[in-house]
Amino acid sequence: MLKKRTFGMAASVCTAMLLLSGCGLFQSDNASEEIDPPEHDITYEDNAEEMEQAKSEETAENGGEASEEQAEIVKTEIYLIDKNGYVVPQTLPLPKNEGIAKKALEYLVTGGPITELLPNGFRAVIPQDTTVSVDIKDGTAIADFSNEFKNYQPEDEQKILQSITWTLTQFPTVDKVKIRMNGHDLKEMPVGGTPITEDLSREDGINLDTASVTDFTATRPLTVYYIGQSDDATYYVPVTERVSKSETNDIKAAVEKLAEGPDAGNKGLLSEFSGDLELASDPTLTDGDLTLDFNEEIYGSADEEKKVISSHVLNSIVLTMTEQPDIKSVSLMVNGKADLETEEGNKLSKPVTRPVQVNTTGF
Repeated sequence: MLKKRTFGMAASVCTAMLLLSGCGLFQSDNASEEIDPPEHDITYEDNAEEMEQAKSEETAENGGEASEEQAEIVKTEIYLIDKNGYVVPQTLPLPKNEGIAKKALEYLVTGGPITELLPNGFRAVIPQDTTVSVDIKDGTAIADFSNEFKNYQPEDEQKILQSITWTLTQFPTVDKVKIRMNGHDLKEMPVGGTPITEDLSREDGINLDTASVTDFTATRPLTVYYIGQSDDATYYVPVTERVSKSETNDIKAAVEKLAEGPDAGNKGLLSEFSGDLELASDPTLTDGDLTLDFNEEIYGSADEEKKVISSHVLNSIVLTMTEQPDIKSVSLMVNGKADLETEEGNKLSKPVTRPVQVNTTGF
């Protein structure tokens, strides 16, 4: 049952190109066999682990040249702005003849190499003709931009910061980001004056939803994934909500937020979760695997008799939970039984890992 607006999940939408990609989506870390991939919705990368390792190696070299034995391209998440103004990851193929971190930021420049690859309704975030350099030391990526960096619209200011931060922190050796312009540290953005903390990180959030917050000191940030839509394609949008500090369990708080769905004022965000969704028992975390035991509302509008879970519900849960650093995979149960399957007929008897790339464009 969708909330906030009617959202027909007909075949044309379910086969949209902008969906999750990666070996981890229906595969256990310990699985001896891969589940056969469905024909629609999810595309798998046979060399996802190799690409992830390549990204790590190149980042560790502070943007050095790729070795000849590595693949010629690496599929990398680029955080763009969609037609509704949300900062959204899109997975694009980046050439590996230069440092991947620097190349990722260059693909965020308007009018740059991203132009021919942009999905419908998406745009780059960094002003045109801006040049970029990236230096990575001790877990911090120092991004230095030319003077053209200040040629943006004020309403894009926070989105630019979020895009740069989340694009760079996808790499395993980057935890924090520092922004410079012409070699000088920026303490605030040059147009609207948005303060820049000394070390930007994902803890600062993305697509901040603060409309209903009256007391920031009594809340803390928590990022969940909703569904976005552009033309006939669907994709996943990270949104940082504010939850009460009295709720000490982030996992339970995330389930509650997913069940509530996006705020009515968040244009273009959708949810397939039932508002009556609840955990049937307390979540458990063992060696990075989170076990979630739901009530039967997890089936939503899917066929409850067949114990089928919507792919969008599954993906939103996995993406949301694995944003937390200690969670590497998610196991799902309903009333204590692990006998769910996806709409494509895949059994969910093993932990589901986070995909290597999110919202692939079909390359």
